Amino acid sequence: MHLSPPIEPMLARPVPALLAPAARPMLFEQKADGFRVVVFASPEPFLQSRRGADLGKVFPELVAAAAALGVEAVLDAELVVWGAEGLDFPALQERARRRGATAERAALERPAHLIVFDVLELSGAVLLDEPLRRRRAVLEDLFAGQRLTAPWALCPQASDREAALGWLDPVWGAAGIEGVMIKDPDSRYRPGERGWLKLRARITAEGIIGAVTGAVTAPQSLLLGRLDTAGRLRLVGRSTPLPGKAAAELGGVLRPAGAEHPWWGRTFSARWGTKEPLVFRPVVPDLVAEVEADTARDLGRHRHPVRYLRLRNDMSPGDVRT
Repeated sequence: MHLSPPIEPMLARPVPALLAPAARPMLFEQKADGFRVVVFASPEPFLQSRRGADLGKVFPELVAAAAALGVEAVLDAELVVWGAEGLDFPALQERARRRGATAERAALERPAHLIVFDVLELSGAVLLDEPLRRRRAVLEDLFAGQRLTAPWALCPQASDREAALGWLDPVWGAAGIEGVMIKDPDSRYRPGERGWLKLRARITAEGIIGAVTGAVTAPQSLLLGRLDTAGRLRLVGRSTPLPGKAAAELGGVLRPAGAEHPWWGRTFSARWGTKEPLVFRPVVPDLVAEVEADTARDLGRHRHPVRYLRLRNDMSPGDVRT
């Protein structure tokens, strides 16, 4: 029996904090900011997205790397693009839009890499029922035996909880490590199941309240902005739904904005990755909110909704970093 595409990758469910030391040890891995892929190496190389799509025409250099691996294998990995300061998710998105000759050119200009964290099959042996600790040993032997270098990279793994806490530092977040995966070393690989845990690194940040969804007097969520170097208000994020107490507090101090507001006539998407327009109401941008966010950003904008914490009455919009 051999594995063939598509395969549903094993998934993770989010947790709000790193768990207290368990009765039995756990393994921790860095969660890189990229695209989840399953790599089928020779004799028929295939690069599968999380949802089963063929990414071979988008990332031809990785198909070539799979063909040249020298052994039949199925690997679970994160597909990333490196930038000047770490992983560059916007560059990865831009590459995902290219096809044909432009994809070939992009492969030379901004080559993609594979951070591999699991092996599902090797040399005809299907490893789904092997415990994670055994699969990891096989993966490490593969990297050592084949002397794999770029575009291949072995995902860092640790059994030390303190090392995992270190990976949640904002410095790692700035480099593109968006959190930590938490895995049972005795677990088998269960396609499609959320058998792992995922903890996103969190930071606090400030934003200027530029608009709301719902009524100004009873806002449902906030649209946050920051001033660019030219003094223009730029959207940087949207909050999760506001709790009742926060909505009442904000509804008592927010004021509807006039036609001079820079966001009148603008269109923002209702959700990341969609073109559905968001219905919002601009407000006078003179209040600053403190929010909790993960480290995933695209060109300065929070990719995921942020959580409102409080008003920063001690700050003015000019105090918020550009």
